[in-house]
Amino acid sequence: MSTLEIRNLRAGLPGSDHDILRGIDLTIRSGEVHAVMGPNGSGKSTLSHVLMGKPEYEVRGGTVTLDGVDLLALPTHERAQAGLFLAMQYPTEIPGVRLDELLGEALVAAGRAASPADLTDTIAGQAERIGFDDRFLDRFVNVDLSGGEKKRNETLQLSVLRPRFAILDELDSGLDVDALRAVSRRIEAETNEAGLGVLAITHYKRLLEELRPDVVHVLSRGRIVATGGPDLAEELERTGYAAYADEEAEAQRKADEAAKPTIERPEGFDDPFGDPLADL
Repeated sequence: MSTLEIRNLRAGLPGSDHDILRGIDLTIRSGEVHAVMGPNGSGKSTLSHVLMGKPEYEVRGGTVTLDGVDLLALPTHERAQAGLFLAMQYPTEIPGVRLDELLGEALVAAGRAASPADLTDTIAGQAERIGFDDRFLDRFVNVDLSGGEKKRNETLQLSVLRPRFAILDELDSGLDVDALRAVSRRIEAETNEAGLGVLAITHYKRLLEELRPDVVHVLSRGRIVATGGPDLAEELERTGYAAYADEEAEAQRKADEAAKPTIERPEGFDDPFGDPLADL
């Protein structure tokens, strides 16, 4: 049993006083699927990037541990070796690098080297499970692939590498119904076969109709403002996020008001900037 624990995570852009993530608390265990939903600009993709160590972000507080290992102290490649995987919203093309080369080196770095023949067989088998055309296997990574095929390729890499936890940053973006069903069911199978823990970031519940979540969180203005079961995703589909955004804005207003310093004025003090009619 593995545990990914996020405690009071705060992060923003260097040079800015604004925190994009304003105290995230999440605990994900082996075999669990947690969905994070929220409107544009709520911090969902920022959360995925900070967890994986994208250098454009500055962590300003909190902790992230995987089985007790401090991930925030590690560079990105060591976070991957520790068992964290990010399926990116916009997968990167890597000209000059073949898929088997990429996966082979990743397995070596993780201490799970495979023979070329075994690796070829594994890649082919996993490609077949998600309907990833084998003619793409000889191409450079993601080069000349459609958006949907890139997402299948990400899922193929996940299936071969078998990390402990996978962050899916809007995996459903750019996928048609058939592709969404194929990749979602493959990832769900990994939760059962290998105990994969999943943090699925999405706007819509269509991903969650295939990749069934155990827990659904609502992220608004950099905070988790609601947590529930799969029925919460159904509610969001009907009502949207406006109510949660309004609640968070009101909570922030009250917090700002409470944080204002109280000014003690001497008895009989006449405020020259006060309202002259206030006492009438």
